[in-house]
Amino acid sequence: MTEQLRGGDGPVGAVGSADWETVRALAARFEAAAAERGVVPPQSHVLQVLKIGEEFGEAAQAVIGATGSNPRKGRSHSWEDVHDEVCDVIITGMVALARMRPDAAAYFSSQLTLKSSRFLPAPPPPEDPA
Repeated sequence: MTEQLRGGDGPVGAVGSADWETVRALAARFEAAAAERGVVPPQSHVLQVLKIGEEFGEAAQAVIGATGSNPRKGRSHSWEDVHDEVCDVIITGMVALARMRPDAAAYFSSQLTLKSSRFLPAPPPPEDPA
């Protein structure tokens, strides 16, 4: 996906093909490691999706720590920690998708377009060069 998405603070770069190459390499590595342990798809895919939940829990814990919501622990995390944990959730989700779909990048792009269209205005039609 090469087009730009509009965010609240201006354009945000979309996930690039080099990023998806890295994600595919991670997915292949994790699939090979699972196979070495005798874990085969779709079981390895289920475990990868559960990993998303684990990473989300760590992100939630970081938010609680950054806001000092647990009086027993106080401020145990920074917002930078939250950002790191959110990246872990995203990366784990991308790897999960790549492990389940050989067309993960294209599928993600189509889903992003579909789901973002519910909230973002349609892009203006291209201008006629004539």
